[in-house]
Amino acid sequence: MHCPFCNADDTKVIDSRLVAEGHQVRRRRECVECHERFTTFESAELVMPRVIKSNGSREPFNEDKLRGGIQRALEKRPVSMESVEESLNRIESRLRATGEREVDAKLIGNLVMEELKILDKVAYIRFASVYRSFEDIREFGEEIAKLER
Repeated sequence: MHCPFCNADDTKVIDSRLVAEGHQVRRRRECVECHERFTTFESAELVMPRVIKSNGSREPFNEDKLRGGIQRALEKRPVSMESVEESLNRIESRLRATGEREVDAKLIGNLVMEELKILDKVAYIRFASVYRSFEDIREFGEEIAKLER
């Protein structure tokens, strides 16, 4: 780490502490040349995979789009925002855990359906009806029957 005061190449760490509930490390540093002290913060850079859409196009993962889809399905349903955020975190963790640079949009849709099935059955059916493009009432009935099992 370069010293921000004299631009020397060498600094030493005097103190390290976890901050932000353990998601960051705060380091107190001292320049070996000018002996000035400064603080740096270190956090993990977690890269989300790109999304391969059904038409073959690729786009960056968009957390807002994911959140919006889940919230639309949960509209007027008794589910806390805390539960929604926990579900979003689980989906993102599972996507990162694939280790892939790109994932199919179908995988994301299936992960959302798994989470909605846990959060709220009605929201699950709402999402599934759009995601799977249900054509008639029979398909709704089949999906509801699966839930009852």
